[in-house]
Amino acid sequence: MPTPTIREIRRYPVKAMGGESLTEVELESRGLVGDRRYAVVDAEGKLATGKHSRRFRRRDEVFEFASRTTDDGVRVSGREGDWPAPGEELDAALSDAMGDPVRVLPETTTPYFDAAAVSLVGTASLTWCREHLGVDADRRRLRPNLVVQTDEPFVEETWAGVELGGVVLVVGERIERCRMIDIAQEGLPRDGRWLKQLTDAREMCLGVYLAVERPGLLAVGDEVRPR
Repeated sequence: MPTPTIREIRRYPVKAMGGESLTEVELESRGLVGDRRYAVVDAEGKLATGKHSRRFRRRDEVFEFASRTTDDGVRVSGREGDWPAPGEELDAALSDAMGDPVRVLPETTTPYFDAAAVSLVGTASLTWCREHLGVDADRRRLRPNLVVQTDEPFVEETWAGVELGGVVLVVGERIERCRMIDIAQEGLPRDGRWLKQLTDAREMCLGVYLAVERPGLLAVGDEVRPR
């Protein structure tokens, strides 16, 4: 079997907003440097996402914005504007969009990740979903950090871990998806079929979470050696 390789690296400077595609990135014990460093937070301390929970509040408007990293720091675009993050002008634009006072705040003691530091999905798994579930299977809906070129659907779920150059990641669990994959985001239209089809076929799971065992530099094209 051909050796899997990193096809794409994706980072999301502000949680739940659109992200950016990278050619390389430093990986620290926390995850990709700069990934989910900020989040949109309301007066009760809940984070804006596409779902409700003890930590999160459903605010689909957040998906209308995109975040990226520049030489001058993080910037956010959306609703006919572009602002540095964090900042009062950005907070005002987001509060207006959501109809509720919110702020963009940096992570402190509680991580902004949903679960583990890094998420990964294989291209063969996406192709299987497209062919068997009749969905667009666009990786942007899943918000992965790593898209790996694979030839066997769901092979990533069988790995105990992976080595990528000097980096070592340990696979933790499959990722259980939620309604966020159906939401219009990053230029993609709303698609109400994704979650139902994935629930029926694969118990809502697609992709895997990983923890960082050995940090280092990741680059597109790096070989992925399963453990």
